[in-house]
Amino acid sequence: MPDGEEPAELSALRARVAALETDAAAAKRQPPRHRTRSFFAALLVFVGCVLAPLGIVAAWTADQIGDTDRYVATVTPLASDGHVQAAVAKRVSDAVMEHIDLDTLLADVAPEQRPLVRKALGRLGNSLEDAVRSFVHDKTQEVVASDTFRRIWIEANRTIHTSVVKALTGSGDGAVTIKNDSVTLDLAPVVERVKERLVDSGLEAAGKIPEVHTDFTIVRADNIGKVKTGFRLLQLAGLWLPILAVVLAGAGVLLSTRRRRTLIAAALGFAVAAVILGTLLTVFRAVYLNALPADASEAAAGSVYDAMIHFLRTTIRMVVTLGVILALAAWLSGSGRYATLVRGLWHSGIGAARATANGAGLRTGPVGPFVHRHRVWITWILVAAAVLAYVLWPHPTGWVVLGLALALLFALAVAEFLGEEEKSPESVSEGQPGH
Repeated sequence: MPDGEEPAELSALRARVAALETDAAAAKRQPPRHRTRSFFAALLVFVGCVLAPLGIVAAWTADQIGDTDRYVATVTPLASDGHVQAAVAKRVSDAVMEHIDLDTLLADVAPEQRPLVRKALGRLGNSLEDAVRSFVHDKTQEVVASDTFRRIWIEANRTIHTSVVKALTGSGDGAVTIKNDSVTLDLAPVVERVKERLVDSGLEAAGKIPEVHTDFTIVRADNIGKVKTGFRLLQLAGLWLPILAVVLAGAGVLLSTRRRRTLIAAALGFAVAAVILGTLLTVFRAVYLNALPADASEAAAGSVYDAMIHFLRTTIRMVVTLGVILALAAWLSGSGRYATLVRGLWHSGIGAARATANGAGLRTGPVGPFVHRHRVWITWILVAAAVLAYVLWPHPTGWVVLGLALALLFALAVAEFLGEEEKSPESVSEGQPGH
C-alpha cells in the first residue's frame, strides 16, 4: 500500500463520523416532526372506535328490519322457550276464564236441580273455580307446548314482519301494535285453539266463549316515541355507519408515521369498544327488567330480550375476535424482540419438518422452487382469499373469524413448507453418495 493512502482513508472516515454526529445533534435540537400528522391520525382512529359500537347496532337494526328471514330466525326460539310458554299460557287461560262462570257450566243442569247444585257448590267455596282454572290452564299449556303453537308463532311473525316495522318506525300496520309504550302481539289465534281443545275435552261451555283478543307484550319501553326516533336513525344509517368507522380508522392508520403500532391500537380499540357495548347491553337488561310492571313475567321478558339481541351479541363477539386477531397479526409482523422470537420458532419448526420430509425421501419437485420464488405473492393471495371469505360470509361469527384465521395460518404453513430453494447441480451432486 503506498504511503499516505491510509491516512487519507482515515481522514475520510473521521469526516463521515463527524457529519453523522452533527446530523444527530441537529435532529435532537429540532422539535419533533409530524406532530400534526400524528394528532390527526390518532383523532381519526379515535372517532372510528367511537363509531364502531353505533355501527354494530346500526347494522343489526338494518338487518332485523330489512330481512324477514333474519327476524323470524330471531323470534322462532321463543316459541319453545319455557318462560315465554308459561307467560303465554297464563295470559290465555286468564282471558278464557274471564268468559267462563258457574252459570255457564250449569246451563245444562235441569232447572229444578240448580238450587241444590248451587248450594252444594257453595260449600266448596272456590274449589270449583280453581279446578276449572287448573283444567283450562293445563289445556292451554298443552296447546302452547305443541307444534301447533310453534307453527302459529312462526307464521304470525313472518306475516306481521311489516307490523314490527310499524311498531318501531311508525309505518304500516298489522297484528303488532304499540299500546301504553309497549309492542304487543294479539294472541287471539292461540285462544281459538285453546277453545277447541277445551270443547274436545268435554268443556262444552268453552264453545260459547266469544272471540277473545288478548295481548302478549314483546317489548316494553317508556317514551317509546323517542326509541322509535333513534331506531329510525339507526335503520337509515344501516351498513354505512360501520363502513365509515372502518374507513376512518383505516385512514388514521395510513396517515400515521408508525402504521403498525397505530393498526394495533385501532384493532384493539374496536375490540374494546365492542366489549363496552356488550357490557352496556347486559346493564340495560337488568334496568329493563327492573322497570317492568308487577304483573309482567320477568323471566319471559328476559327471554324475549335475549332473543332479540342474540345476533347483536354474536356480532359483538365477532368484532372482538377480529380485533384481537388483527392486533396479534400486526404485532407478530413487527420487529419486536418477542415477535421476532415467535417468528423464529415458526420458521424453525417448519424447517425441521421439511428436513425430516427430505430425509424420508419426499421431494416437492418443481413446486418447491416455484413457491419459494413467489412466496410474497402467494402470501398476499392467501390473505386476500381469507379477507374475501370473511366479507362474503353472510353473517360471520367469532368462530367463523377464528376458523378463517386458523385456515390462513395452515395455508401459510403449507406454503412455507413447500417453498424450497432450487438447488444447483453442484450442491445436488455433493449430496449424493460417493461424492
